[in-house]
Amino acid sequence: MTIADPPLPERLEPERLEPERLGTTSGTAIATGPEGSRPAGRKAATAAFLGSMLEYYDFVIYGAAAALVFPTLFFPAENQTVGVVAALATFGVGYVARPLGGLVLGHYGDRIGRKRVLLFTLVLMGVCSMGIGFLPTYEQIGLLAPALLVVLRLGQGFSAGGEAAGASTLTLEHSPVGKRGLFTSFTMSGCQAGTLLATLVFIPVAAMPDEFLMSWGWRIPFWSSFAVIVLAYVVRSRLDETPVFREEVEHGEVPKLPVAELMRTQWSDVIRVMFAAIFAIFQTVITIFGVTYAVSEVGIDRADILWVTVIANVVAVMMIPLAAMLSDRIGRRPVWITSALGCSVLIFPYFWAISTGSLPLIYTIGALLLGFTYSGVNALWPAYFSELFAAPVRYSGFAVGSQFGFLLAGFAPSICYLLVSEGPNGWVPVAIFAAVCGVVSAIAVFTARETYRVPLAELGPVRRG
Repeated sequence: MTIADPPLPERLEPERLEPERLGTTSGTAIATGPEGSRPAGRKAATAAFLGSMLEYYDFVIYGAAAALVFPTLFFPAENQTVGVVAALATFGVGYVARPLGGLVLGHYGDRIGRKRVLLFTLVLMGVCSMGIGFLPTYEQIGLLAPALLVVLRLGQGFSAGGEAAGASTLTLEHSPVGKRGLFTSFTMSGCQAGTLLATLVFIPVAAMPDEFLMSWGWRIPFWSSFAVIVLAYVVRSRLDETPVFREEVEHGEVPKLPVAELMRTQWSDVIRVMFAAIFAIFQTVITIFGVTYAVSEVGIDRADILWVTVIANVVAVMMIPLAAMLSDRIGRRPVWITSALGCSVLIFPYFWAISTGSLPLIYTIGALLLGFTYSGVNALWPAYFSELFAAPVRYSGFAVGSQFGFLLAGFAPSICYLLVSEGPNGWVPVAIFAAVCGVVSAIAVFTARETYRVPLAELGPVRRG
């Protein structure tokens, strides 16, 4: 399934506009256009919410299955450790495809529009997820089973490489003045809702007797994504293209090679976004590796540890809009930096709580870390990453920078599994690894410029002169 890149009509071929019609930033012309409206912003935010909910629903059920059942179903059973590492590695494979998806889908998002690409990402993610639910196991077809699993996982990752960037860009460009953080945060509220939904679906599945779980029970969450696909597609197909992109086309400001233009004008912002994006390792370290560690090393029941994600995401769904509104008032940078450093601190008591086996302690610290503190960063990246780039390269800049940064998050569970040592304090190297990533993310944002008060038409590189 491919997206055609139709030639622009001759009268709309990209060309430089007169200076009075532009906001010029570091040599990049940006078509000036109206800020979004509340009704259009609400529609875009709803579509972003549903699309992101599907993306994270699919990714979380895959992660839960990779931690709990895939080592047995898709890999030889002779060595349990090898099976676990291999299964978690297939989770990371999805992140390998994300940068490619960011490059390709970012190109088309800046060339043919945000909406058309977002419809494609939605369908691709849904088809791959449902396909996983129909896969035969290693026992049935041998090595072809994990090979097919990897292919479908790559499809998921390719889709995800353009989903968040497109949903965030589209919502930002429809958002009203002074509310960009709040409206764009619905992308992440959708992610949290998808995570919550996936966990709630997987908890009763995980509680099934092994005979049912390993035969057909694990397939149910993947099949269930069909309902979300249909709803999200209907809502997203009724969206209008953004005024910003329509004006680019009207004025002939659509770049022929958005990534080339991006690297010419804003390569340093791509690097900043890459390093800022590694904050995402907290999500995978907690929800993927944390589950594996708690079940296999500490002996906590798998259903009990999955409730940590449920509780944390209930908190996060409430916290994300609050953090976004705060960033609309005081700025993106202070909220991000404080939250990233807070995660670096709280990761230590969280794993210590797991090592004690105390569920009330795990639930409390998990909700504080993943639900409250992490939300201060998680709420902001859709708006902040979008705001760092000029309109003609916004989709590409967001997608390329963030997905290369998220690559580490994909392999973080496997890295953590190799870092963990024997004994009750074996989690300490894992916590140090996560804490360092949080500090790096905070430093990257500290070096970036503030954007929350910059008009939409003036976003991009710093003005000269």
